[in-house]
Amino acid sequence: MDEAVKSDKKKILLIDDEEDFCFFVKLNLEKSGKFEVLTTTSGSKGIIMASRERPDLILLDIIMPEISGGQVAEMLLESPKTKDIPVLFITAIASRREVQSQEGIIGGRQFIAKPVTPEEIMAKIN
Repeated sequence: MDEAVKSDKKKILLIDDEEDFCFFVKLNLEKSGKFEVLTTTSGSKGIIMASRERPDLILLDIIMPEISGGQVAEMLLESPKTKDIPVLFITAIASRREVQSQEGIIGGRQFIAKPVTPEEIMAKIN
C-alpha cells in the first residue's frame, strides 16, 4: 500500500548550490504530501541524478560555482534519458518584476525569481 501512495507523488529534483535553500524547499514541498524531493548542490551530480532518478520536474538554479544552470540544462537536453524532463529555473539574477513582466518565461524557459516562497513554487509546479 505504501508503494501505491509513493507512486502518486511527483518526483522533483532540486539542483541549487545553497544548502539551506535546498533544505527548506525539500521540507516544505514534502510536507504537502504531493512531492518526493531529491536535492543536490552540484550541477554535475544533478545531471547524474536526473539520468538515474528520472524526476517529473527539475528545479534548477542558474548561478552555481562548478557548472552553471544553463550548462546543466543544455546537457540534460542532449541526453535521450533526460531531454523530456521539464526544467524550471529558480534564480536571483532575474528580478521578481522581470519574471512577472515576462509571465515567468525568459528565453523560452520557465523562471521563478528568488526569494521565493514554498507556495509560489507549488503554484508554478501545479
